[in-house]
Amino acid sequence: MLSQLYIENLAVIEKASIDLTNDLNVFTGETGAGKSILINGINAILGQRTSKDIVRTGAQKAVISAVFTDIPDNCTEILEQSGLSVQDEQLILEREIRSDGGSVARINNRPVNVSLLKQIGELLVNIHGQHDNQILLSPEKHIDILDSYSDAGEMLEDYRASFHELQKKAKQINALKNDADRRQFRISQLYEIINDIESLDILEDEDKKIDAELAVAKNSVALSEAIYAANSILIGDDDTTGCVEKVSEAEKYTEKYSDIMPELSQLSERLSSSVIELQDISQELEGILSRLNVDPKRFDWLNQRSDELRRICKKYGPTIDDVRSTLEASKKELSELEGNEQNIDKLEKEKTELLTEVSKKALELSKFRKSAADRFVEQVTSELGFLNMPNVQIIVDQQQGKLTQKGMDSIEFLISANLGETPRPLAKIASGGELSRIMLALKSVIAEKDSISTLIFDEIDTGVSGRAAQKIGMKLHQLSKYRQVLCVTHLAQIAVTADNHLLIEKNTVGERTVTTVRTLDNEQKKYEIARIMGGDSITPLLLENAQQLLDEAHQTDD
Repeated sequence: MLSQLYIENLAVIEKASIDLTNDLNVFTGETGAGKSILINGINAILGQRTSKDIVRTGAQKAVISAVFTDIPDNCTEILEQSGLSVQDEQLILEREIRSDGGSVARINNRPVNVSLLKQIGELLVNIHGQHDNQILLSPEKHIDILDSYSDAGEMLEDYRASFHELQKKAKQINALKNDADRRQFRISQLYEIINDIESLDILEDEDKKIDAELAVAKNSVALSEAIYAANSILIGDDDTTGCVEKVSEAEKYTEKYSDIMPELSQLSERLSSSVIELQDISQELEGILSRLNVDPKRFDWLNQRSDELRRICKKYGPTIDDVRSTLEASKKELSELEGNEQNIDKLEKEKTELLTEVSKKALELSKFRKSAADRFVEQVTSELGFLNMPNVQIIVDQQQGKLTQKGMDSIEFLISANLGETPRPLAKIASGGELSRIMLALKSVIAEKDSISTLIFDEIDTGVSGRAAQKIGMKLHQLSKYRQVLCVTHLAQIAVTADNHLLIEKNTVGERTVTTVRTLDNEQKKYEIARIMGGDSITPLLLENAQQLLDEAHQTDD
């Protein structure tokens, strides 16, 4: 529950510390005293959007803090997941709004994201303002109200998980199908690339080998002349003696006298080796020379092959290794693209299975809602009977249609407020006062099921008066037996039911307007009730009537 609220420099509230009880807390005050500012402050604590305009003129920042006790388990779990914890059985939420537009959120004095403050706030407090009545006028919201009443949360979450998986599967299939033209074009491209490369049957480093052989072929005449000249020097010709013969003669001269001079023996052996080496060189030159007779057909083929390899490298290279890599990558991509057809078939089968599963869950959810709707109508009708709408008739119009993230149902509440009238949509027949009471009835039946311990009603009395207002006060007091209730009201019939009556007053201090909040004792309650009934002219009769209303409210409580 919300045990204490502290507000500083929020609009006309300079400083206010408000102690709250765990039952019915009622706020009253003259129009413009600052009751809406109080609600704005609580909204800020709950992580709602704020504006720098709410900072009191001349102040650098507004500060709102709230102390909560009896923290529910689901809230504690979220705190622990965020590295926070309840301290001394209390939870302190704080919001700072700076005049420059910045803001800071804190939980137990530790800075946190506003999103966490909002997540925690939604588990602690439920605020009903006048705009909430518009929810009743929006049929698309009625299904959420019924689901909240019926505790359909787990079933709905399970259904949505399957439904989202179905949507995901459908998107995958559509993406593959919508991409069919592009995929087919790419497949054609890949086939062209693969055929283009494979048709050449390229060998490893073939381009280098072809270029080397072609270079020899193109220079065969010059090479033949050079090799012939070199070999002539080695073995001689008709006019000259070759160096092989001359070295052989030198070997003979040195060998002849090697017995006289032993060192000549070594030189002779070396010359003999040289003769053998030169003869081998000559033979190799002759072999090379014989191969330099280039076949014209071979020469043409070499040129053609070289052109083909250059073309393929220019297209898919720049090197032969790059061409071979392009071939392997193209084959892999082609295999994946052609496998997509099989993937579509597989996904279609999975989608069909999911559709069956989702439809089954949607039907179960629909049956669950149908069962809950009967109980819902019974309880809400009972609550509205108590709230001075005894002849009300409510129908939950449940229609089945296409699958959505909420199931297959469309839900709309139809109502007849008077005997003999056909139930019709709320937007067409409900008055402001009826909407207020219907919403209170809904809050009452839903509050019995959820774990939110603090309910705030901002002017739930709109459009009602007399006996209906009295019944609203009694209902709020009943709610406060198992929930903390905060209520802002203009009606005496509601104010008298307060367990804790707080007065919001606007005064002028110096040249500034200052709003204060104070708790009223029994005598002060009587005067405030009299003021609500009669304005500033408080007569003894008004005071007597006020006391009577207070006594009757407490007797009803007893």
